[in-house]
Amino acid sequence: MNFRWLGPLAMLAALFIGDQIRINRPGHKYRLTVEVETPAGIKAASGVLSVHPDRGYSRAGHTVTRGDAVFVDLGGGKNLVALLAHLDKTLDLDGINYVALRAYKAAGKNVSFNEMSGMTGVAPVTGALTPALVTFTDASDPATARAVPPDGLEAAFGKGFQLHGVSAEVVPNGFWPLDFGGPLGEPVTRGIETKLPWLKGADASAATALRAAGLPGGEAIDPRQAFTRK
Repeated sequence: MNFRWLGPLAMLAALFIGDQIRINRPGHKYRLTVEVETPAGIKAASGVLSVHPDRGYSRAGHTVTRGDAVFVDLGGGKNLVALLAHLDKTLDLDGINYVALRAYKAAGKNVSFNEMSGMTGVAPVTGALTPALVTFTDASDPATARAVPPDGLEAAFGKGFQLHGVSAEVVPNGFWPLDFGGPLGEPVTRGIETKLPWLKGADASAATALRAAGLPGGEAIDPRQAFTRK
């Protein structure tokens, strides 16, 4: 066997792996938390999202987010889902990429996108930064989706329900692709397909849910991306 190629091959492999890490490692990760006041006390849920800038060579892509919508179990069959989308005349799927950045800036921290991974503390997510909220009368049926304005929880669920708050908190980036918990970094949260089982299908259920909720997206978006980003 000719061993003289082992060194160059090992170097090429190391360069390739290093480049893949550079391209695929998130710019930052953040935990999106939704808290709801209910007659039984505050109910909350959160999910970690990863934000990836385009570091490819073609520069044909754009910043993307990976993770799942946040599902809050309010008890008694009631639920509230914070989508990976914002409502701005039509459904905007790109705003979720900048929720944490804009929340920290709104809180008075003049931070750039490239500095986000070093941020600490919790920033409130308010106003236009709040993701679109929906509820499902029957979580197993996408056609039962209804939009819920941030100030309209009492009308949707009854007396004693209101949005306590939404917040963003930058969490450790970790070491992609080994960022699966502990000192290696916070993993991206998955599980929305367990809460909304129709998402597992390959049909148009996500589009059905958005239409039922009256959230206009048109043909320009992938409806599933309002619920999960791989």
